[in-house]
Amino acid sequence: MQIGAIHDATTLALSDSAGPGPIMRSVIVLSVVGVVLIAWFVLRGYGNDD
Repeated sequence: MQIGAIHDATTLALSDSAGPGPIMRSVIVLSVVGVVLIAWFVLRGYGNDD
């Protein structure tokens, strides 16, 4: 990865917007979706009483 790309990514993540930057917002959303999917995958087997 080039230094310019790293600089651009950190600039987006540390922007002066009202909330977290677009990269941080994406990380948070993807983390929540991932946790929900993992919980569903793990817990779906508990309904099988065979």
